Amino acid sequence: MTYADFFSEIKGKFMEADVSDVTDHLAYQFNITGDAEGIFYVEVKDGVLYVEPYEYFDRDAMFTGKAETFMKIAAGKLDPVAAVTLQKLKVEGDIGKALRFKELIQSKGKK
Repeated sequence: MTYADFFSEIKGKFMEADVSDVTDHLAYQFNITGDAEGIFYVEVKDGVLYVEPYEYFDRDAMFTGKAETFMKIAAGKLDPVAAVTLQKLKVEGDIGKALRFKELIQSKGKK
């Protein structure tokens, strides 16, 4: 899988999240390692969700892992906290805001 293919698919999954009740600013950077290596960010600002294929320097948290790990998380097949515990996902930054990522994933399809 190329990075372009991966990003297209993951963006579609993340854009399903319901961010209507998110009142604070959230910004996450995702560093993909191995196959489909690359960087993208997810930001919630003023109740709008953005997913873009760029580095985000003013991020709250940064997640690093393989493309397959992020796909499983986005599909609801792997809990992000479990992924960290299993050392499939590395997290840096504001842990409180990083935990909000799980809420975003679980809100998919609830729009």
